[in-house]
Amino acid sequence: MALPPQRIAITGATGMIGAALLGHLKSEGHTVQKLVRRKPISSDEVFWDPKRGEIDLASLEGVDALIHLAGANVGDKRWSKSYRAEILNSRLLGTTTIANAVTQLKPSVFISASAIGWYGETGNRAVTESDRPGDDFLAAVCKEWEAAADLAKDVRTVKLRTGLVLEPNSGALGKMLPLFRLGLGGKLGSGRQWWSWITLHDQIRAICYLLESDISGAVNLTSPNPATNQEFTSALARALRRPALFPVPSIALKIVLGGFSTEVLGSKRVLPQKLTDAGFVFDFPHLAPALDALIEKN
Repeated sequence: MALPPQRIAITGATGMIGAALLGHLKSEGHTVQKLVRRKPISSDEVFWDPKRGEIDLASLEGVDALIHLAGANVGDKRWSKSYRAEILNSRLLGTTTIANAVTQLKPSVFISASAIGWYGETGNRAVTESDRPGDDFLAAVCKEWEAAADLAKDVRTVKLRTGLVLEPNSGALGKMLPLFRLGLGGKLGSGRQWWSWITLHDQIRAICYLLESDISGAVNLTSPNPATNQEFTSALARALRRPALFPVPSIALKIVLGGFSTEVLGSKRVLPQKLTDAGFVFDFPHLAPALDALIEKN
């Protein structure tokens, strides 16, 4: 059943997920307000300043749902001490500001971004929402991030533990495609590490499903069929009808990517138990058809 037209506010509306969600919600007849960090220039923009904890509450009065997606990209820069602080602070300050606003505004639902980084290194062990956090840097970030979302009081709160989002024009897949099109792709490191992925299409469908469901707490946004990096790179090469003959050794990734290499080389085998138990059906549950569809779309 489609969600009745609502008024929905979004942070991070210019990011890959936020922009796609914004367009979809508008196409479904919802009124969408974008939170921006500059002076608003249109009626659908609302000012906020996460560093100062400021937000224009009056413009959000009566909002039905608030979706918080903003945060510094973990893969954009090397993880220097200062960028680690930016990764953490962009999540804590922004989420705290939004959670405090939610407590005052009392929308029907508050959906806040998180990530499967929560689980840390899982090896071959499959994990679900009930598993404990890991002990690495991103696990610590996710733990504090989700705790900030929990500051929202008396409102159904959903925390999106998002995996590797597949979209041909952006994100990790967007960076991999040029090399694979040239036949220069290959497995990363050993290739045995698990990658928990989801198409952007199913990511948006899942968020909309969570808007209208009664689910609360942490929810894994990943396909029910994670793949090893070897399986992923082989499937991508087949979809492009190219060889995958150029593996990238772990040491090279560590030199090029620094701390972020732990996410590329690490293994996270994450299952979307809450979504599947609730009856959500993925349009793209399997990797090969998903990549075929994305390549054809591109």
